[in-house]
Amino acid sequence: MRLIEKILSPLPGDMLARLHQADQQWHALRHGTLPIPNVIKPDGEPLSLPDWDAVICGGTLGIMLGAALAQSGWRVALIERGQLRGRDQEWNISRRELTELVELGLLTPEELEQAIATEYNPARISFGGGKDLWVRDVLNVGVDPVYLLETLKQKFLAAGGHLLEHTAFSGAVIHPNGVNILAGEGLQARLLIDAMGHFSPIARQARNGQPPDAVCLVVGTCATGYSHNETGDLIASFTPIQDQRQYFWEAFPARDGRTTYLFTYLDAKPNRPSLETLFEDYLNLLPQYQSITLEQLEIKRALFGFFPCYRNSPLQYPWGRSLAVGDSSGNQSPLSFGGFGAMIRHLPRLTEGIDDALRSDCLDAQSLGWLQPYQPNLSVTWLFQKSMSVGLNQQLPAERINETLAAIFQDMASLGEATLKPFLQDVVQFPALAKTLLKTSVVHPNLVAKIIPQVGPIELVRWLGHYGNLASSSVLYPLVSGTEPLTRTLPTDWQYRYRRWRDALKYGTGRDYSQ
Repeated sequence: MRLIEKILSPLPGDMLARLHQADQQWHALRHGTLPIPNVIKPDGEPLSLPDWDAVICGGTLGIMLGAALAQSGWRVALIERGQLRGRDQEWNISRRELTELVELGLLTPEELEQAIATEYNPARISFGGGKDLWVRDVLNVGVDPVYLLETLKQKFLAAGGHLLEHTAFSGAVIHPNGVNILAGEGLQARLLIDAMGHFSPIARQARNGQPPDAVCLVVGTCATGYSHNETGDLIASFTPIQDQRQYFWEAFPARDGRTTYLFTYLDAKPNRPSLETLFEDYLNLLPQYQSITLEQLEIKRALFGFFPCYRNSPLQYPWGRSLAVGDSSGNQSPLSFGGFGAMIRHLPRLTEGIDDALRSDCLDAQSLGWLQPYQPNLSVTWLFQKSMSVGLNQQLPAERINETLAAIFQDMASLGEATLKPFLQDVVQFPALAKTLLKTSVVHPNLVAKIIPQVGPIELVRWLGHYGNLASSSVLYPLVSGTEPLTRTLPTDWQYRYRRWRDALKYGTGRDYSQ
């Protein structure tokens, strides 16, 4: 019996079969055989008066937005193909980010504390033989998704929201004045919000079969038996480049054990490894990573998945009266493989923006596009992701990526928490980035010279454009942030666009972030 079968077969939920199913989907993605859905169709005839202001498809992250909109007084329905219930695996986030739910009135301070299952400090950053860095209060809070989603569900229902569980989305017809959503007995709404995740059929139709520009493969377990479980790893690597991939690790204390992840950044070429191969490597390397034998561990559950990333993100739908949010939109950097933190971060912006769009009736494709605008601080991270991956035909020294990351993170740490902490929470700000680049160029000029041929000239030119946009937007935002009173004499739709432009500058430069 193979090691993977020995470990996964006893676990509840038929984990081995689910891994094979995920691998089939990953195989289809990298071989270009995933069918292109045709679930959205336009119709020029107007609907009768829609029953709902917004219908949200996908409940795991959609319930956050649904509860916020329902509490704002909108008629909101939410459909979920299964039961709306959080998974047992905790979601890691920073406490400051999580308080957005209190500030939006979705949780009380007491409910926030109950939602926190674990909290630890400090967390480590480690690459190869480089010096370990330790940080505090970054992704150090483990949220109980079962409690969080159940609490938000009850807030949503109490505010008048309508929940349809075990109801699958099968399509939608876009009319001039609304959307006819084909789910259950059918719903008619002014706006369709797609929160169905990376593999949303609407998002796949909008991308029209475009292959992802990068993929993050992730496998892991939660287990008991670890002798030390007081600290975590934000990102660690202790092996060289092997088989054209660099492996990274995360580890977090959990309420019922310790969660460890192995992940790697790849392109979606056919010759890339399967999730099963990655899981075998994980099991073989885990003892070395955690200084423990597999026989000492009692594995509670397994985790695995792949997360596609597209340069054309956040995704803007072309049909009007439809909006992608969360993972459906790709509203996180290519370094991230979970949308919970990004959804929390953008929840105030999305709630205010959708409320504004519904009040102003700015529901055409162009107007809704302003709700998911280009964000230069996300786009600049493509260069970082590229420097952490290896092309199939690329030849690099075995320790190149470890040496590069060790040097850059040491430089960021030497510049202080104001530089390092935002980056670790997926927020890139121009002053911090510029100082890091300057220091690295001065202290490690040979390193910079090596990165340029590794990432390639096309990637570098793209990055310079995003870097310039980040710089100009960072200068522009303070100039426009206080000018809203000057726009109050403008038509309603112009005021709406101004506010979305202001938000785009704020979030696209990381000015929404505070420590």
